[in-house]
Amino acid sequence: MAVPKSTPILIIGGGAFGLSTALHLVQNNYTDITVFEQDEQIPPRYSAANDLNKIVRAEYEDKFYTDLTIEAIKTWKTPLFAPYFHQTGFLHCVSGAAPQKAQETLKRFQDAATSHPTIAPHVVPLNGPGDIRPWFWQCDGPLPGWRGYMNRFDGYAHSGNALAGIYRVTQGAGVKFFLGAQQGGVAEIVYEGGKAVGVRTGDGRFHAAGLVIVAAGAGVGKILPSLGTQIVAKAWSVAHVLLSDEETAALRGIPVTYARDFGFFFEPDPKTNLLKLCPMGGGYINTDRASGVSHSPFPEHLDVVNGFLPAEDEGRIRKLLAQTLPGLAGRPLVKKSLCWFADTKDSDFIVDYVPGSQGSVVVLSGDSGHGFKMFPIVGGWVRDLLEDQQGEQKVSRWRWKEAGGGKEDWGGDVSWRLGESRELRDVLPGRTKL
Repeated sequence: MAVPKSTPILIIGGGAFGLSTALHLVQNNYTDITVFEQDEQIPPRYSAANDLNKIVRAEYEDKFYTDLTIEAIKTWKTPLFAPYFHQTGFLHCVSGAAPQKAQETLKRFQDAATSHPTIAPHVVPLNGPGDIRPWFWQCDGPLPGWRGYMNRFDGYAHSGNALAGIYRVTQGAGVKFFLGAQQGGVAEIVYEGGKAVGVRTGDGRFHAAGLVIVAAGAGVGKILPSLGTQIVAKAWSVAHVLLSDEETAALRGIPVTYARDFGFFFEPDPKTNLLKLCPMGGGYINTDRASGVSHSPFPEHLDVVNGFLPAEDEGRIRKLLAQTLPGLAGRPLVKKSLCWFADTKDSDFIVDYVPGSQGSVVVLSGDSGHGFKMFPIVGGWVRDLLEDQQGEQKVSRWRWKEAGGGKEDWGGDVSWRLGESRELRDVLPGRTKL
């Protein structure tokens, strides 16, 4: 049975998935929506989307996600989302020293792009540095052995600004927000007879609900331990170079530049003059030895993981710059951090009712580092679930999955990732556990 639109609905998490859900529900006449966020601000510091930018690329080896991203890009171009979307193109390459897995992954992505009728007209093959420079004329690096393709259909979105904008819109439309560890931090979901009847926040207050939607990002496993290892927290590094006004202006309009064996960067942000860089790698996990589940270190260890960049990741960033923008290769790296995601083994999302909750709890999770591009449409998937007359998730790959026990290299087999995930305690100096 569909969820009545007057039902009191509580959303845990004010990041991308939570805000998108609030937006789609309020746009579809759900009248009693409340969002709980443990940080004092939106965008939250704990959200993976509290960032300068995220890649919005449409090509996937799986046509299912290609078509979804094409739908998302159409929505990025509507008046509500257009201020945050920049269709600068996606320069997708490998260097001459790239390992075989990187080369094979690049080819599969290029084949996916050139075989799709919507994307193919925007794709240009790049067979060497001479083909690349016209698309990135500011590049004065050697680009040794670089090859790949340019996809003009793709670009990026300013993620932090997008969250702030949708927060204002949903708040103005009547969605209620509780922010901060005491008022907005959910200590537990309260059940009676196996059915959720509300949540209890850090200040001890009980908030009644007819439905609880958990969209807590990398923190979802702490709120829903029954997820087990089907969702784990995983992090990748982020760093920036601070540019002058002139340097920022010179790099305006460059495509998102991605070397599969090193990492990627975006055009610099004109307000902060920050050039964001992300190294490629298998990511970092923070496994609890008792449960075998990786949890995010937020909020108690925010100060530890912010300002930290593993040496191996800095090496990849500096190689990327040396081959593209060598004048920046020796610059200090600032605003370094680890960005935590909710990761699944197969990178499929989970959008489903929690088994045993009698239709009272929905989980929306598993962004796996690629979910933000779906920000304009992801809340619609929750709406579809709530409106289903059988109360079932019709997309089989988004259903709740029973995960096996034991620690695994979660997501390590996903083709677009190079390297194995490493324990955070093994790379944090002087730390054994967070």
